[in-house]
Amino acid sequence: MRYADEQLYRKRLYTGKFEIDSNDYSLIFIFAFKVSLKTQSNSRFLKIDFEPSGKNSNKKMYKGKKVIAVLPAYNASLTLEKTYNEIPTDLVDEVILCDDASSDNTADLAHQIGINHVIKHEKNKGYGGNQKSLYNKALELGGDIIIMLHPDYQYTPKLIPAMVNIIGDDLYPVVLGSRILGKGALNGGMPMYKYIANRFLTLTQNILVNHKLSEYHTGYRAFSREVLMGINFNQNSDDFVFDNEMLSQIIYADYGIAEVTCPTKYFEEASSINFKRSMKYGFGVLRVSFNHFLARIGLVKFKMYEKP
Repeated sequence: MRYADEQLYRKRLYTGKFEIDSNDYSLIFIFAFKVSLKTQSNSRFLKIDFEPSGKNSNKKMYKGKKVIAVLPAYNASLTLEKTYNEIPTDLVDEVILCDDASSDNTADLAHQIGINHVIKHEKNKGYGGNQKSLYNKALELGGDIIIMLHPDYQYTPKLIPAMVNIIGDDLYPVVLGSRILGKGALNGGMPMYKYIANRFLTLTQNILVNHKLSEYHTGYRAFSREVLMGINFNQNSDDFVFDNEMLSQIIYADYGIAEVTCPTKYFEEASSINFKRSMKYGFGVLRVSFNHFLARIGLVKFKMYEKP
């Protein structure tokens, strides 16, 4: 046993509580045995309470801030476990999954692999409605840093530490995983028509909302509690344009946004909307951007920009 570790456990001995990782059990047992030998002669009793850390621990894992990963799921049974297994257990306190009336066994699988908080919609509420349930639950559980991660394994959970660090160290209250920074989108197999639409919409949005992002359409996002409490996201659409409405609200409220380069993967099991839904989404994005412009210059007031 390392001297530094022994000193740490010795210091905590009489508090009656240890917060340890599973890898430290052997160290604890060795130390407990050593101490018990010393205390038997004095007729003293040693009590050690174990509190392992992990996804379902109550410990706030990043500088006293509770980190929650939220997974909006729809027919995600083929990729859910792989996504979940890559979520960093030493950093994330809670995982919440919302199953939006899937036709497969997504909700049952979520329970089986150890996700404690599983919300199941009896009727499909849409991508935006799914996120509303997740964010409201995360706030209810006391989340300070909330990461939205798709369970279709299109985005890697391995970026969670970088996103948490940025928010947890008060650098930015919002972080986006950008597929456009670098060449992640095309290298990951994004269809060319989606890439072109992404670039056109992003350029238009940057002009209308007076901001500068590499893209507005990523599904990999992290927010501080302050941001989710400060915008009226429950007022937004239940459809895919929800994501854009959230970013519009965040920019309108003048919250800072950071971007990190994010590799992405397009494959058969990854969720993706078809061409018709993409067109509907594109027109929705333009509507949101023009509304933002009108609100920004003071011509029109929209309820979505009011404080909740």
